[in-house]
Amino acid sequence: MRFRPCIDIHNGSVKQIVGGSLKDVGDQAENNYVSQYDGAYYAKMYKKDGFTGGHIILLNPRESEWYQKDIKQALGALQAYPGGMQIGGGICLENAQDFLEMGASHVIVTSYVFRNGILDYDRLKKLVSKVGKKHLVLDLSCRKYADGYYIMTDRWQKKTQICLNEQTVDDLRNYCDEFLIHAVDVEGKQNGVERSLISFLGQLSECTVTYAGGIHGREDLEYIEKLGNGQLDFTIGSALDLFGGSLPYKDMQNYR
Repeated sequence: MRFRPCIDIHNGSVKQIVGGSLKDVGDQAENNYVSQYDGAYYAKMYKKDGFTGGHIILLNPRESEWYQKDIKQALGALQAYPGGMQIGGGICLENAQDFLEMGASHVIVTSYVFRNGILDYDRLKKLVSKVGKKHLVLDLSCRKYADGYYIMTDRWQKKTQICLNEQTVDDLRNYCDEFLIHAVDVEGKQNGVERSLISFLGQLSECTVTYAGGIHGREDLEYIEKLGNGQLDFTIGSALDLFGGSLPYKDMQNYR
């Protein structure tokens, strides 16, 4: 069980937002915290403290006027910690290799391969051929519905037809190195983790999975460790004192 640090970038700034509030129209989001520091500042900190496998997420769509400013922030972070962080947000076949050459260890992909509500295997296979399975993370961020958890795309705004279950994970693990899974309903709210989702993820074997969403205190970390059988990694944003929260960043040293 490891702590995976994050750098979320929206409208050209390092931020923590309420995940479910993100809207492409007008580049809107409900902010929990807007940092005075840039991405490179946090990347240097994570490097100094020995954290690996964290992620940088670009929260504006590629079509946004802000996307290039997001990339500029991300580039600074990747140059500050080459090989130490993953990157996601607007990744496609045409730019995936560029981000690896900028210094990312992996590219994180959702909407490029999950489109029109289904999984586009042709795109997925081409992406794996381009960057290699070992450099690909699939983001299976999901929202709970009456009949299960469904993968969400387009910055968690669109529901797919794909239920997150053991069969889905078993299939997709053949195409990627890791999974990143945000619990969309609780992301950024600091009111507790999505326990039923963690219970499911804890049953998966031989999969590297990072959980995100709702962590607000040590009891959440204890729950993740217990139900995740010590194998489920986690990331914390708004709840960390780095981003205005109350959980001490220094305590994450216990989870390297």
